[in-house]
Amino acid sequence: QVQLVESGGGLVQPGGSLRLSCAASGSIFSINNMGWYRQAPGKEREFVARIISGSYPYYADSMKGRFTISRDNAKNTMYLQMNSLKPEDTAVYYCYLDAVQRYWGQGTQVTVSS
Repeated sequence: QVQLVESGGGLVQPGGSLRLSCAASGSIFSINNMGWYRQAPGKEREFVARIISGSYPYYADSMKGRFTISRDNAKNTMYLQMNSLKPEDTAVYYCYLDAVQRYWGQGTQVTVSS
């Protein structure tokens, strides 16, 4: 069993930055694929980024150059550094981990507004 807990969301002005964290517990291995999705009101869940230890991270086109995904295997924690935030980045951000199945966190709200 795997548990994921996101944190770090909040309200930020356009152009600002936030760093999201996703702490994992349970049957975690460094080779697990982990990543982020987001869901804005009235829209489908959208892929943001993923990372596999030892591999290059992969981003959705609209996040390239602004978002950075990383992980600290010693802490079983994944991060999403978000810079140059735009109002359209407003969404609930969910982290996931692929093991026997895909596990999801509960989500953390990010609101970009002046």
